[in-house]
Amino acid sequence: MAQATTDATYIRDLFDRIAPVYDDLNQSLSFGLHTIWKQMAVDWSGARAGMTGLDVCCGSGDLALLLARRVGRQGRVTGADFAVEQLAIAAQRAATRGYTARTQWVDADALQLPFETAQFDVLTMGYGLRNLTDISQGLRELHRVLKSSARAAVLDFHQPSSDVVKQFQRWYLNRIVVPTAQRYGLTTEYAYIGPSVARFPKGCEKDDLAREAGFSSAVHYALAGGMMGVLVAEK
Repeated sequence: MAQATTDATYIRDLFDRIAPVYDDLNQSLSFGLHTIWKQMAVDWSGARAGMTGLDVCCGSGDLALLLARRVGRQGRVTGADFAVEQLAIAAQRAATRGYTARTQWVDADALQLPFETAQFDVLTMGYGLRNLTDISQGLRELHRVLKSSARAAVLDFHQPSSDVVKQFQRWYLNRIVVPTAQRYGLTTEYAYIGPSVARFPKGCEKDDLAREAGFSSAVHYALAGGMMGVLVAEK
């Protein structure tokens, strides 16, 4: 596993600290819509029964468990993250849903995934790409571990093209995210979101980065007026 940089260590420690309230915050901050967006990512990934899937930067397991439901009893899903407190919660949630036999949870660096080349039929990633210290290397790793013609579906925040939506996004981050984080005592922990969105590549730029990483095709689908998006890339 690659040695974590200072920034990566900060991000890992941040997600470990917020692990106990991460799910409640996601539900509150998205007004419950995050589950719909994650289900759309699973749909666009092309996951089917019996497939072997990987969810990178799986956090507390929301997206991985949706993927596990889709691949069914004959399928297998691996959730990978370097925040071990999040992985512990994901494993508990999998057990509660009866998904222990079809899931596994791996402590992993997204920039150097501990998996064989061309190992997975399908791949998802939710709110992880934006936090990588090297987005291009992260995309190369997603490409490497996928089988030929397999898809990756990457859900994350997005920079809207509309000035009106940009203003709304800034208002949302400042007036909804920050006060909500304050109520949980996590103001500092959630202060990173605004700057991370501002420096995140736009949709068309992510398409180009995915192709440069080796994907044969890549399309970014805007959601929520362009504040969210799913990058769908095929190997």
